[in-house]
Amino acid sequence: MKRLFSGLLALVLVAVIGLTGCSAAPGALSGNYREDTLAVIESLRTALNTPTDSPDQPEAQAVAREKINDFFARYRRDGGLLKLSSFTTMRTALNSLAGHYSSYPNRPVPQKMKDRLELEFKQVEAALKREA
Repeated sequence: MKRLFSGLLALVLVAVIGLTGCSAAPGALSGNYREDTLAVIESLRTALNTPTDSPDQPEAQAVAREKINDFFARYRRDGGLLKLSSFTTMRTALNSLAGHYSSYPNRPVPQKMKDRLELEFKQVEAALKREA
C-alpha cells in the first residue's frame, strides 16, 4: 500500500511540474493589459512592414498570428476591458488582420488594410495614454 501511494505521489508531482513548466511560453503576454497591447502592436507592425519577398516574412506572420491568438485568449473575457476604447479598437484591428491571414494566407496584406491598421494602432496608443 505504501509503495502504491508513493508511486501515485511521484506521478502527481511529475505531472504538476511538467504542466507548470509548459504554462508560460517564452514571449507570452505578461498580464498587464497596457504593456501587452503595446507589445502586440509592435509585433504586428513588424509583420506588416516586413517585405513580402523577405525570407523573414513567414516567421513574422506566424509570430503575428500567435500574438493575436494570445491577446484574444487572455483578454477576450475580461469584462472590465469591454468599456475601454483602446480594447474595442484593438479588437477591430486584430479581427481584420486575423481574417486576412486565415482567408488569404499566401497573399500579402493590401496597402489599404495596412494604412487602416496603422491608423487604428495609433488610436489604440492614444487611448492607452488617456486611460492610463
